[in-house]
Amino acid sequence: MNIKDSPYLKIFRSRSIPVLSLLGFSSGLPLVLTSGTLQAWMTVDGVDLRAIGIFSLIGLPYTLKFLWSPVMDRFVPPLLGRRRGWIVITQIGIMLGIAVMSLHSPKQALWLLGAIALMVAFTSASQDIVADAYRTDILRDQERGLGAAVFVTGYRIAMLVGGAVALILSDQIGWQKTYLLMAALMIIGIAGAFLGQEPGVTVSHPKTLQEAVWGPLRDFFSRPTAAVILLLIVLYKLCDAYAGTMTTPFLLRGIGFTATDVGTINKGLGLVSVIIGAVMGGTIMVRLGLFRSLLIFGILQAVSNLSFILLAWTGKSYGMLIFAVAFENISGGMGTASFISLLMALCNQRYSATQYALLSSLSALGRTFIAPTSGYLVEEVGWPGFFLITALSSLPGLWLLWRLRDEISGLGKVPSPLVGEE
Repeated sequence: MNIKDSPYLKIFRSRSIPVLSLLGFSSGLPLVLTSGTLQAWMTVDGVDLRAIGIFSLIGLPYTLKFLWSPVMDRFVPPLLGRRRGWIVITQIGIMLGIAVMSLHSPKQALWLLGAIALMVAFTSASQDIVADAYRTDILRDQERGLGAAVFVTGYRIAMLVGGAVALILSDQIGWQKTYLLMAALMIIGIAGAFLGQEPGVTVSHPKTLQEAVWGPLRDFFSRPTAAVILLLIVLYKLCDAYAGTMTTPFLLRGIGFTATDVGTINKGLGLVSVIIGAVMGGTIMVRLGLFRSLLIFGILQAVSNLSFILLAWTGKSYGMLIFAVAFENISGGMGTASFISLLMALCNQRYSATQYALLSSLSALGRTFIAPTSGYLVEEVGWPGFFLITALSSLPGLWLLWRLRDEISGLGKVPSPLVGEE
């Protein structure tokens, strides 16, 4: 086969791939600046721990974003189209919001700063709604895996810049100048929006707000297997999330690694490994297709949890720690690329903002409800037993995936019906 005809080369040459990495960066940056980095700023300024705990509610818009997603499906901004128009509007709002945050400090105007941060989080969650919809609409079937991977890569790099880099800068130039610099970095996402293009297939938007609210539900539940698909979405990443809730306590308390060890290897190497896994997974998906990728990557996610059992048996071994962290995060990155591709494939372009917001919120349910049980489980069965159970928790999702193999294999091969389109 001529190298110019390689499906991999065609995808890497796609204009959408670099654009999505820039949008991923602009999606990740405001999240960390209104959560972990803001908490660090408050801690350094001597804010009461109870107030710092209350500020975790700033992240609520990310959980509830599906409530206003129909607005972004229904209305079309006057410039740049339905998707890019909203992206630029929200990005400018985020840039201005972070800049205004830089004008205040927790010590002098704590609750005003909190209110501004909440508005930034709301605008950022709105950006996520439309960026997810844009990614869903713009990518062809064979591009979804790699498109998801580069978006995740940009997102993770932004988390590093807005987290570790911002903390280092705060010691050198102060918190307020750091936040002003972070606001300026939002120009990266704005550039991505202008460099991108609207989806090639023109799909009419919902004619009324009522249709924008109920149309996505009618469309999705017109599938005979809709309930089973929703259960799969809840369960597929469960084993990965379940193990992740206790990985850091396990390494610190269960094995006895130092905080430096955990920060360098589990966080640093983990970040690099997730990015590598996402890119590997997205690339492999071009050849394997959606169903086989979900199945193989799902199995790898489960098996990778077992590597922590080996670490528990081995004890304080740096070689085993590096292997377990790299294996778990690479597998998780691969699983994330295929899972995001599944969510995109399930969306109807007419309602992709609302459907993706709903499906992604639903995917967090398993983690939200099962995570609180992790500490109790460790006390009952010990660390090896805990990681074995997290691996076994993948089986229901993999069984559902196998049941839906014919339907998932066909996703993206034919266009979904556009409910209400004339």
